[in-house]
Amino acid sequence: MNPGLSLYARSRALPLTLATLAATNGFAVWAAGAPDAHLDPGGQVPVTALAPLLAAAAIGASLRSDSDELDRTAVRPWWSRRLAHLLALTALASVLLTSVVAGHAETFGAPVMIRDVLGCVGIVALSAVVLGARLSWLPALGYVSAVYLASSGAHGRAATVWAWPVQPGSQPGAWAAALAAFALGAVLYAVRGARPGG
Repeated sequence: MNPGLSLYARSRALPLTLATLAATNGFAVWAAGAPDAHLDPGGQVPVTALAPLLAAAAIGASLRSDSDELDRTAVRPWWSRRLAHLLALTALASVLLTSVVAGHAETFGAPVMIRDVLGCVGIVALSAVVLGARLSWLPALGYVSAVYLASSGAHGRAATVWAWPVQPGSQPGAWAAALAAFALGAVLYAVRGARPGG
């Protein structure tokens, strides 16, 4: 392995992040096989909302840098490495987690899992820029938890936008919100990096 790449992976705790993504996948497999009937008769909403949140939190922890000064003063700009790092981990999390959902695409199948991974990673990346990598999981946890608790009685077009983590199928508003969160978070993280010391 390239020494520079190895150093980059260790400084971002990528081995631990990969292990955490594998554990998240194991949790999702377990949760998909043991649904809680009173919360969700289909058993998929807790899996499609919680597993992407856990994967995004693991990815957020890897967005930190132990060498902020070196990153800022490097001869080559780091934005492409930061973006590749974020995209690779997001793609890996999406592939791992889509393999565990058994629902149909129009309800809570693989497209919903991909959408929720993208949206949660976007919130975490944006939070890493504002709060730092250590606390980047906190806004995503608060948002997904609030949406999960508040969305049971929410209906209409606006609900598909603000309650995107728990929306079924190919709701255009849910996809638009999740993709916007991912695009904003990915661009800001690639350009600015995580907040130092956070």
